[in-house]
Amino acid sequence: MSAVVVVHGGAWAIPDELAEASVDGVKAAACEGFSVLKRGGCAVDAVEAAVKVMEDNIAFNAGHGAALNTDGEVALDAMIMDGSTLEGGAVSCVENIANPVSLARAVMEKTAHIMLTGRGANMFAKSIGFTTIPTESLLTEYERKEWEKNKNWVTGVKDDFKTQWSHDTVGAVAVDCAGNVACATSTGGIRNKMVGRVGDSPIIGCGGYADNFTGAVSCTGHGESILKVTLARLIISHIEQGKSVADASQLSLQYMGERVQGAGGAIAVSPSGEWAATFTSKRMAWAAVDSDVVWYGLEPNQRLKEQLAI
Repeated sequence: MSAVVVVHGGAWAIPDELAEASVDGVKAAACEGFSVLKRGGCAVDAVEAAVKVMEDNIAFNAGHGAALNTDGEVALDAMIMDGSTLEGGAVSCVENIANPVSLARAVMEKTAHIMLTGRGANMFAKSIGFTTIPTESLLTEYERKEWEKNKNWVTGVKDDFKTQWSHDTVGAVAVDCAGNVACATSTGGIRNKMVGRVGDSPIIGCGGYADNFTGAVSCTGHGESILKVTLARLIISHIEQGKSVADASQLSLQYMGERVQGAGGAIAVSPSGEWAATFTSKRMAWAAVDSDVVWYGLEPNQRLKEQLAI
């Protein structure tokens, strides 16, 4: 069976000055995830590795480069899910964690719970000796300047909705050679969000879902809209009804746009290796590695490819 990794760097109005870095970043992440599979790693290993690459890349709003809330604070969310067992782990509103996706995996594997939030999540990280860093090191000058432009939540978020800016989650899906699927999603949230706000990214069934019987999905876009329609599970539901991965994604995003006027994107992969990267926002940086070919795009209907460097 062919192994496949697909990643996204967020569905939003990516400005030209970040376009090249965003595309390069998702290609690097997809290649890292595929490398894990080639070395014998499982789908969960692959999606964690791919998302960590993007969390470490300041071009994305996850980990380093995260968006700031109304108080100018970093509050990170992430989830991961194993399609072979339906086990999942998630964290929300965490700080001083460079790779929240790895902390989410620790919640999945080391606790009886699925989600830990805020102080509890950071306490758990400390209890297992999880590496922490100064929260200030997660901030970038770019994000600080953008945050300073508008500190008012009501206006700031309203503007973000209109322009589709800051919907800049990262995510990955994978199927390994055994046919197991997994997903992972990570974000710094929407700029100028209220303190304590949690979006779709760490919520299983919304920001992501994985089931070996159907496939794996990671979503991005306006979190409140995604939550209202449980976007990841909606896509899975369409696949269960016999739709292709691409059609299931397109139908679900179209429904979200019509029903709650929300824009976004999704990546999906089936246990057989069928995959899609779909979005209704202005742009979405995405990449996939399938049979030693790297596919990638940024603009609507763009599908470029190059040979994977061995």
